[in-house]
Amino acid sequence: MAMGARSAMSCSFDLAHYAEILEAAKAGRYRWTTFGEPPSRGDLFLRHDIDLSLDAALRMAEVEAEHGVVTTYLLMTESVFYNLASHEGVAAIDRLRELGHAVGLHAVHPNVELDERFDPVVSWHNPKAEYMSATIPGAINVYAEPYFDRATYRSDSNQNWRSGCPHEELRGGGFPWLQILVHPEIWVYEGSTMGLTMRAMLNAEKARRLEQLAADGIDLE
Repeated sequence: MAMGARSAMSCSFDLAHYAEILEAAKAGRYRWTTFGEPPSRGDLFLRHDIDLSLDAALRMAEVEAEHGVVTTYLLMTESVFYNLASHEGVAAIDRLRELGHAVGLHAVHPNVELDERFDPVVSWHNPKAEYMSATIPGAINVYAEPYFDRATYRSDSNQNWRSGCPHEELRGGGFPWLQILVHPEIWVYEGSTMGLTMRAMLNAEKARRLEQLAADGIDLE
C-alpha cells in the first residue's frame, strides 16, 4: 500500500479496518503466537476477552481465519450474557477450535476452574491492580510476566486505543513483540462511540432472541 493510502486510512472500529490491522502486522513480519513460550522478537499475541457476544467472537474468528491469523479467545463461564453449556456455547467453542484458534478462560476473580474446554490460559475480567499480575497455579496469566509489559501491550477497551491505533507501528515493525487485546463486539457492531456500539449490539441481540423464541415454539403474535 502506498504511503499516501496509509496516511488516509480510517482507524474506525469495524471489521474492514480490523483486516487492515492484520495485514499491517503481516507487512511488519510479525508471527502470530499463542500463549505458551515466552515472547521473542517478532511475536504477536493477539487475544480476545469475550465479555458479551459469542456471535461477535465467531464473526471475528472467521475474518482472522481468512487472513491466516491464529489468536486466543478467552471465554467466560460466569457471564450473564451467554452460556457456554448451551448448544450455542458448545458450538462456538467447537468452531473456534476448528478455525485453529486457542481457547482459554476469561475468569472472574478469584475463580479459576479450568476444564477440558480450555487451554491453561487465563485473563481476568475487569482486573484490579492487587491481583492482576499475580501467578495463577497451573495456568498462564496473560497479565503477568513475561507476557505483560506496558510498552508492548495495546488494548481497545471501551472503544479507545489508549496509545493510538497500532496499525502503523505494526506495519513498520516498531514493536519488538506485542500483546494486543481486542474485544470483538466493538468491531462487529456499528457505532462511533461505545454507547452507540453497545446499542447496535442490543438491537442485533433482540432479533436473534426473537428467532430463538420462535424456534422454541413461542407464539409471538
